[in-house]
Amino acid sequence: MATGFGIVGLGLIAEFHARAIAAADGARLAACMSRDPGKAARFAQTHGGRAYSTIESLVQDPDVAVVCVCTPSGAHLEAALAAIEAGKHVVVEKPLEVTLERCDRMIEAAARKGVQLAGIFPSRFHEVARVTRQAVDAGRLGRLTLANAYVKWYRSQEYYDEGGWKGTQRYDGGGALMNQSIHAIDLLQWLAGPVESVQALTATLAHQRIEVEDTAVALLRFANGALGTIEGATSVFPGFYKRIELLGAEGSIALEEENIVVWRFAAEHPEDDRVRERFQQSTNTGGGASDPAAIGFHGHQRQLEDLLRVLNGAQARPLVDGVEARKSVAIILSIYESARSGRKVRVG
Repeated sequence: MATGFGIVGLGLIAEFHARAIAAADGARLAACMSRDPGKAARFAQTHGGRAYSTIESLVQDPDVAVVCVCTPSGAHLEAALAAIEAGKHVVVEKPLEVTLERCDRMIEAAARKGVQLAGIFPSRFHEVARVTRQAVDAGRLGRLTLANAYVKWYRSQEYYDEGGWKGTQRYDGGGALMNQSIHAIDLLQWLAGPVESVQALTATLAHQRIEVEDTAVALLRFANGALGTIEGATSVFPGFYKRIELLGAEGSIALEEENIVVWRFAAEHPEDDRVRERFQQSTNTGGGASDPAAIGFHGHQRQLEDLLRVLNGAQARPLVDGVEARKSVAIILSIYESARSGRKVRVG
């Protein structure tokens, strides 16, 4: 029988979870929860499953084996702990949480209870990311020298004004980095290796009534010695695809969303032309550059299927477990600390 999923929090991103569950092999939506009973009922009517108005009632549903936490970022912990204590496996939207202390409480609770914890980072599950990781692992770049992430996106003032939590320190945890650029930051560190230290500047330049940054730049030093940069913004009209660059002494790769725009090596392989051709125009969405709804759900689907393989005994742990999902939060919080202090900060 298909594994039953429940969704807690029925904002925009919950729609993508519901579609991913429907498409994932071996999954079904068993329940959903919103504090607004009418909203929960409408969501259940559209996507299936039972509607609940409290987390406590949803996690007691015996048909729910996995809970997807889609609440505001700074409210992930409470929903996750309720699910974990009920013995449910948990999938948490990015970021895992907005402080390392809250991330660690979630990770420790899941380990103590013996349930799986996964953080949503669908960019890792795109085919282009897998091909790139294989090239890096095979040493095709030689000595990595530069690794960069650029997320030059646009969000309107109306985006921040709606919902009551976006742009707040308590529930968003940060701005252009913590909410939007975190996907690229996770992908950068997964491909280039751990970030050792950061030095950064942040600013709020294009929006009012928000407590967080809409523009940020950071210099990075990686543990392997490479240098790098992060540029993250929601202040750039009209918004552009996120770009990842991995540059080395023997090769260079540049990605824009799911497109490969640079794939060059000192030692070419016979399949390189096929890779360039295959991923030349792979992106079929707006990538979220100017519209948060303009993303696909296929990365979410692949990530849920990754978790299902763990639950079915086919692999040991999720590709993005709680410990992995914590890494991007640590980098971002170190960037914020550097911007506040004006000093270089070691990533904690």
